[in-house]
Amino acid sequence: MTDHSISSLQAPLALVLGATGGIGGALASALLQRGYRVRAMHRRAESQISARPAYEWVAGDAMRAEDVLKAAEGASVIVHGVNPPGYQNWGALVLPMIDHTIAAAKAVGARILMPGTIYNFGPDAFPLIAEDSRQEPDTVKGRIRVELERRLEQAAGEGVPVILVRAGDFFGPDAGNNWFAQGLVQPGKPVRFVVNPGRRGVGHAWAYLPDVAETFMRLLDRADELPRFARFHMDGFYDADGTEMVAAIGRAVGRPGIFAFGFPWRLAGLARPFVPLIRELHEMRYLWRQTIRLYNSRLVDFLGEEPQTPIDVAVTATLRSLGCLPQAEAAAMAKPVLRLAGGGQ
Repeated sequence: MTDHSISSLQAPLALVLGATGGIGGALASALLQRGYRVRAMHRRAESQISARPAYEWVAGDAMRAEDVLKAAEGASVIVHGVNPPGYQNWGALVLPMIDHTIAAAKAVGARILMPGTIYNFGPDAFPLIAEDSRQEPDTVKGRIRVELERRLEQAAGEGVPVILVRAGDFFGPDAGNNWFAQGLVQPGKPVRFVVNPGRRGVGHAWAYLPDVAETFMRLLDRADELPRFARFHMDGFYDADGTEMVAAIGRAVGRPGIFAFGFPWRLAGLARPFVPLIRELHEMRYLWRQTIRLYNSRLVDFLGEEPQTPIDVAVTATLRSLGCLPQAEAAAMAKPVLRLAGGGQ
């Protein structure tokens, strides 16, 4: 056995559930850079090896407790980055999957890394949401996420350490299942206009995935200083009036003042009975109609700063990954992005 092989086996192991998704992929990459061995579970593991050869791929389904437990053997960290396919069937899938992750973490002595959502909160908590804000959502998805966090907090009380980081709407390279990639722009096409689901004058919280992953890593680096259940909020990129993300896209594609259409929420409402995905999205439209910002003082007090990539750098990298920039520009921009650390609020 070579020295490299021995060193690799001695490295701590992280199991990533959802490594092909946006937040799961960002965390898998960050863990690998931090010196972890990354094991990724996928129903069709063999199909992923060529695309992501740095990970150890194992076959399994997050809905099967025995698959998760087997994949978790030897892991000190489990990333729970899985979501129901197609944004549907939350009631049947979300809670069983977190139960399987908790059971595996308890069995092998692993820490859970959990991305949080804003779904947990109703309008009574807006506009500024802190970690201890009341969780009384009006939606089915919100109530499911509240129960998910309750189970994680209960597990922490039984000895399973948890780091939960809540952030706004995700965007970033290699992430296609989000509002930025599926709503604001069209992947693979030059950006000639933007579809804005928000309202002018209504603030909205966004989060650049590499920044979210870096925040998790800095917390993990100091895990021995954290409570058993550690919950933090990220400010991310706060679009103060609902037009700043559109403006950033315009700058990235060389079209200052780019035209923005409003998302057809009324038409989406009419389509709900016939299109399941539209029905699921429409339930969450309130998140675009009211100002929402996450209060990050707890995070800044602990870390000293929140990792924040400049918005123009973040948007350009995202559009390049989505194939929305001209090839010449994409080639010119194809160099490492320097992540800067910004302060808190």
